[in-house]
Amino acid sequence: MSHVDELARQIVVLHREDGFLRLELPAVLCLPANVAVIESGLAQVPGVASAAVDTGWRRISVRYAADRLTAGQVARALFALLEKLPEPEMQVANVPQVTPSVQVDGATPGLQPLLDKLKAMLQPATPPAEGSLQARFQPLVESALTEKAILNFFNDIVAFYLIRVHWDLITKRWLQNPVAHSNAWLTVFYLVFLLVRYRKT
Repeated sequence: MSHVDELARQIVVLHREDGFLRLELPAVLCLPANVAVIESGLAQVPGVASAAVDTGWRRISVRYAADRLTAGQVARALFALLEKLPEPEMQVANVPQVTPSVQVDGATPGLQPLLDKLKAMLQPATPPAEGSLQARFQPLVESALTEKAILNFFNDIVAFYLIRVHWDLITKRWLQNPVAHSNAWLTVFYLVFLLVRYRKT
């Protein structure tokens, strides 16, 4: 097996949808000279709108015209570029350790890379038949496996836990004498306000 074939086998699909493809790259492909070749090479492929390598998370995100290209064609274009990489940069040895890079908005990604990997494992290799149970279930998986959905779920768990722990106080004291326990009600209203405000953002 050639070195190019070995690198191609290490590329993993993280997320795939119409017009978008995210792949995990081996560390050697995230070296500066290789990144320049990959990004410029994919940008020249007709139908590719953008190609950006995140060297921190070792992944590439490609946006393309779904009516002109398929995810498979984008992947094959990337594989073809592996043969054009500079020879010195193709050596796997002495690859520097990288840390997660800062995103455009100034925040490092949290759970989403792991959720993308999980979605990639759950996503079928071929599109399910239209109208099948799997086709109906797939959008639910896509919407549930997002960082915001996971955080909302755990926020709800914490809220229900707090209600359960304080249930006796709520029913036997706070409701019977709300004025005397106004500080507790103010805390409740403020926490509800924060929860609702977060879910709307």
